[in-house]
Amino acid sequence: MEEQFELTDNTRTLNVDSTAMTLPVSDPTAWATAMNNLGMAPLGIAGQPILPEFDPALGMMTGIPPITPMMPGLGIVPPPIPPDMPVVKEIIHCKSCTLFPPNPNLPPPATRERPPGCKTVFVGGLPENGTEQIIVEVFEQCGEIIAIRKSKKNFCHIRFAEEYMVDKALYLSGYRIRLGSSTDKKDTGRLHVDFAQARDDLYEWECKQRMLAREERHRRRMEEERLRPPSPPPVVHYSDHECSIVAEKLKDDSKFSEAVQTLLTWIERGEVNRRSANHFYSMIQSANSHVRRLVNEKAAHEKEMEEAKEKFKHALSGILIQFEQIVAVYHSASKQKAWDHFTKAQRKNISVWCKQAEEIRNIHNDELMGIRREEEMEMSDDEIEETTETKETEESALVSQAEALKEENDSLRWQLDAYRNEVELLKQEQGKAHREDDPNKEEQLKLLQQALQGMQQHLLKVQDEYKKKEAELEKIKDDKLQVEKMLENLQDKENCASRLCASSQEGEYPLEKTLTISPIKSEREALLVGIISTFLHVHPFGASIEYICSYLHRLDNKICTGDVECLMSRLQHTFRQEMTGVGASLEKRWKFCGFEGLKLT
Repeated sequence: MEEQFELTDNTRTLNVDSTAMTLPVSDPTAWATAMNNLGMAPLGIAGQPILPEFDPALGMMTGIPPITPMMPGLGIVPPPIPPDMPVVKEIIHCKSCTLFPPNPNLPPPATRERPPGCKTVFVGGLPENGTEQIIVEVFEQCGEIIAIRKSKKNFCHIRFAEEYMVDKALYLSGYRIRLGSSTDKKDTGRLHVDFAQARDDLYEWECKQRMLAREERHRRRMEEERLRPPSPPPVVHYSDHECSIVAEKLKDDSKFSEAVQTLLTWIERGEVNRRSANHFYSMIQSANSHVRRLVNEKAAHEKEMEEAKEKFKHALSGILIQFEQIVAVYHSASKQKAWDHFTKAQRKNISVWCKQAEEIRNIHNDELMGIRREEEMEMSDDEIEETTETKETEESALVSQAEALKEENDSLRWQLDAYRNEVELLKQEQGKAHREDDPNKEEQLKLLQQALQGMQQHLLKVQDEYKKKEAELEKIKDDKLQVEKMLENLQDKENCASRLCASSQEGEYPLEKTLTISPIKSEREALLVGIISTFLHVHPFGASIEYICSYLHRLDNKICTGDVECLMSRLQHTFRQEMTGVGASLEKRWKFCGFEGLKLT
């Protein structure tokens, strides 16, 4: 209890002394004497070091007696000095004035929020007799002063050259200033330094930010341009000389990709005309000759891939055989006659090794089985395709054959157009040759006639082939129609059989009704009947089949006019066809008669 009372007494004396320290000091040595009486470290004066030499090994300041809890002015042993502890301020001597530091026990002076790019400070608490020269004398130690704007009410604004100088000026906030050695109230004051908001500072800061943003954009643009892949070389303009060069490159496998890009660009630019069509045709023909090479390369790569797969499979099977042998060694070592002779640690290692080897073997075995399963699936797919229904395969074969024939017909038609263009060009050149008086006129005429005869013969051959292909296509179409009719008959028979089975199971309906074939064969036709009925119901005077189909085509483009007309003709009690008009305006119209047909049925 006695110690606690002494501590409180000490704190009281500290508070009293601290209040006394706020009084103006007339003698510089008085401040140091007061600090010594409190038992605190003496403050340096006029640039002297604030703290005496510190010996890290002793953990205390040399030249100062050890601090004890009973020392006057201190209640407890102070903790070690943290790195972020504020610096102890010292007395600053100038030519015309003296600055005394504030009480270190007081909290730091409050400041407003720092404006962006602040270079201007507000200084308050100046002495009444303070002049601009004294302000410059005090604050020029912080840095270069650009402007000072002093007021009559003991404050001013100071603008520095750089932002970091403002922080130095804020260090002086709280200092007491005394002009000379006078203690008059007009010659003393307490400085208050704070951030000030100035338009010039904000403008300079914004300019600087814009400059930094420009530099950043420029840096990013340069980085993007550095990382951007180089643009391809420009494609040369078409000319006869360049055309011959590209034609030679198209024949070379190594330069084909570059040349075909040039050819594509020329065609897209619109360089093809009547004069240059033959050159472009020859270049396209050269490009077409590379198709077989590319297909052969693909087949070679596929063969290499199959060989690599086979090689991998053989290597994997060999690895699995060795794994099986290793696992067999572990199992044989685990038998009783050999197992008893191993130590406990050896047995543990052998069992761990055996387990790891079995896991790896199972993984590899599953991988090999997966490869074999894929091969079996490929084989089974081929077999399944062979064992599908014969009629479906015939129909698909006919469809594919018809598509192939259509493609051949299109290609033959294109060849015909090309040869006709060539014949027209030859005729034009022949006409020009007749007009011009050249010495080699007869030879050119002969060559042109021979070329024309060859073209005509080839044209006749192509026409014959075209007629043959058209005949084959018609035949295939007839076969396809026959197959479709057979399929429809089979479906009708299946429907009849299912109806017969249903009637035999129920026994409620007579056999004659089940034998009647329904005019509606699928759900799609039922939907069509409903849509057509709704459409004709709002057209009481009827509508033509083209009008009905144009409405249905909005719902489905694949609907055929013939199928719709066939379906409506089968439903005689639902739809009725009437002839309207006279003479040239004669027209067939379909009407909805379902309400009358319901009574008849």
